[in-house]
Amino acid sequence: MGEKVVAGQFDLSDRHRYRDKVGRCLQGLERLLEEKRFDRPKNLMGLEIELNLVGSDGMPKMLNAEVLERIASRDFQTELAMFNLEVNIAPHRLGARVFDRLAEEVTTALAYAHRKAGEVDAGIAMIGILPTLDRDDLVSSNLSAADRYTLLNDQIVAARGEDFHLDIEGVEHLSCTSKSIAPEAACTSVQLHLQVTPGRFADVWNAAQAASAVQIALGANSPFLFGRELWRESRPPLFQQSTDTRPPELQAQGVRPRTWFGERWVSSAYDLFEENLRYFPALLPICDEEDPLDVLDAGGVPKLGELVLLNGTVYRWNRPVYDIADGVPHLRVENRVLPAGPTVVDVVANAAFYYGLVRALAEESRPVWSRLPFEAAAANFDAACRYGIDARLTWPRRGRYAGTAEVDAVSLVREELLPLAESGLNGWGVEPADRDFYLGVIEERCRRRVNGASWQVATFHRALDHGYTREAALAATTRRYCQLMHVGEPVHTWPVGLPEPVPLG
Repeated sequence: MGEKVVAGQFDLSDRHRYRDKVGRCLQGLERLLEEKRFDRPKNLMGLEIELNLVGSDGMPKMLNAEVLERIASRDFQTELAMFNLEVNIAPHRLGARVFDRLAEEVTTALAYAHRKAGEVDAGIAMIGILPTLDRDDLVSSNLSAADRYTLLNDQIVAARGEDFHLDIEGVEHLSCTSKSIAPEAACTSVQLHLQVTPGRFADVWNAAQAASAVQIALGANSPFLFGRELWRESRPPLFQQSTDTRPPELQAQGVRPRTWFGERWVSSAYDLFEENLRYFPALLPICDEEDPLDVLDAGGVPKLGELVLLNGTVYRWNRPVYDIADGVPHLRVENRVLPAGPTVVDVVANAAFYYGLVRALAEESRPVWSRLPFEAAAANFDAACRYGIDARLTWPRRGRYAGTAEVDAVSLVREELLPLAESGLNGWGVEPADRDFYLGVIEERCRRRVNGASWQVATFHRALDHGYTREAALAATTRRYCQLMHVGEPVHTWPVGLPEPVPLG
């Protein structure tokens, strides 16, 4: 979260200068698009996973600096709070046995990190929201010791001008306040990157937006926050509210939140970067010395630093990314929808389903976004977050008849979207064994109607039924989750219940 920046003070002229620089960057992006300067297709995908540090008691451990020192690998980085880490997997070319290779690399990386965390009596938990987090864990004093986090927190707090109000009405109701953005650190996600050409960007982004609700329905893994059972995937409302720079008056005026699904289908990557400049004031008005238009005039490739920095503080669930590799610019769609976990197999299965489905949807002759109102896609996303694998979604009818219908998410996946994902993976050149194994995990998850969120809720309530207090039930659920996560079998196979003695008294 955030760029590598140095803490400091901003004066009134900084924001004006920054706005001008972002405008010049946007002109530079437009020229790069017009001049067709972007990299050719390489079918490259990338993966990042945010992680939690927990103790043997299932409670968060504020030790990321100590753990990272022991890991001593550039593949692992800090995240917002001291109980967070992030692992970055090197880009892979989609095709052949890519998902098996990906699973092997992630398994190796997490096992190594888990061993190193064990040296300070901690362990790795890959889960959307750690059920044992308490409000006292998510305070500014527990933010990671890096300038960029302190500065980002200070700027968001200053922009809001008052405490953040968290209000989530789910199975139970949570209402509380925070003086910092620290509650956002509860949200740990999987980020899936796909490099695309400018000509394909809009189709891929629109397809990813349409698919987001289904991703959440299948992959929900965040049903608890601060001891309350909320939405099956509580990250999106928590993320939006804990980073919301708008006081209630601006919300009432319809000012857009910095964490949002969006409001329209797009026709170009330019649309999204232009929206960022038009709608969102700078949080970090830091300018570098590069003039992007001068660089272009000289035949070079500009970094577009201010545009990239602004883009990094607008938290779209599908974010456009501009980057440079080997001196050549490229565009990526960064899918930020999924929670972390439960297991490596589940994460890779979610990735296989996403990359296959997005390719197939983007190549349809009558694309889904031409038949599904954007408002319906946004409502689908909300419904999937609330109800997870039991969600009902609006989707275009098959056949020649126009219109949409409400369908069960599991039925939609099994009857229509899994075959599309299979076709998309075939298009990427993924080998049948890889394709069938990971899509088979998705099929079984649907057949049994089990995902991370449903398992957590069932296990928690089983513990309550056996006499555990609420706090003990959450801790026991977390410990059992971590045990099964490290065994590595996909979540749809996990037994519900706790292999621990029923507490006395």
